[in-house]
Amino acid sequence: MRVLLTGGAGYIGAHTALALVEAGHDVLVVDDMSNSSPESISRVQALTEAAIPLLEADVRAFVAVRDFVRRHGPVDAIIHLAGLKAVGESVADPVRYYDVNIGTSVAVLQLMAAESIPTLVFSSSATVYGEPEILPLREDSRTGIKLANPYGKTKRIVEELLADAAHADARLRVTALRYFNPVGAHASGLIGEDPSGTPNNLMPYVAQVAVGRLDRVGIFGDDYPTPDGTGQRDYIHVMDLAAGHVAAVENARQGFDIYNLGTGIPVSVRELISAFERASGRSIPTEVLPRREGDVPSSFCDPRKALDSWGWSARRTIDDACVDSWRWQSRNPNGYADRP
Repeated sequence: MRVLLTGGAGYIGAHTALALVEAGHDVLVVDDMSNSSPESISRVQALTEAAIPLLEADVRAFVAVRDFVRRHGPVDAIIHLAGLKAVGESVADPVRYYDVNIGTSVAVLQLMAAESIPTLVFSSSATVYGEPEILPLREDSRTGIKLANPYGKTKRIVEELLADAAHADARLRVTALRYFNPVGAHASGLIGEDPSGTPNNLMPYVAQVAVGRLDRVGIFGDDYPTPDGTGQRDYIHVMDLAAGHVAAVENARQGFDIYNLGTGIPVSVRELISAFERASGRSIPTEVLPRREGDVPSSFCDPRKALDSWGWSARRTIDDACVDSWRWQSRNPNGYADRP
């Protein structure tokens, strides 16, 4: 199978590209490099000894992307990862988030129609559930409840768009993957998370404190109704997440379907920091700060649907993720700017 990855040079994209190649698939990548680096694809090629054609372009540049597909195709499936993903930034600049996240999805559907590509796997998010009513979250849990930010709203809107498209065209096989919290890196230490600017997510922030790039980790609230007072999240190793993409594209079915990708195990902020201290052998300074608006005490999923449908489940623990993240960060303290 030949798979086009939009946003394929990013954190999740690079690991998914590697997993697809290792599963025997051909990969093409389109990425505008706004929050990624072509070095990630160079390293995936070094790890796999596979040639991965790369187009540096916005997915909405229809003619350029179409011509790229025609040069290297035919394409059997698209995994759509391109988009903006910083929650705080989406609050500050909502128009840009609606423009990019919805616009790129429309462009992907137009490309599928033009090139007769039947299969799409979409990078959705657990943020579509909003404030959980009941835990663990299942695929049939209510969505759109008190969505706190435009990022989550764009993901929910795109899900509706894709469901409508699949309903209108019986040839389409569309799967939305609701991620929980991707963490970790490839065990080689060659590819990992390399956010531009100050990290928005917890683990890369902790990693940069451990390596000396940042001073301390801010803990936003320690008075939640959880065992240690800090917020709990479902952290999934990025290589398990990548394997979930492979399973989704290989098992795509007619119509529109949704799957949670997570571990089902809640891990608190303090538990993650402690696990990273064990992995790195370094002390991580922390500072308790006021709660952030929109944060929920706990969020984790029931991942059984993916297990029952595909035989997929997360195999790696939070300790595994911290070990791999530290290997990546310690060998690449400045991310992909540090060439091996």
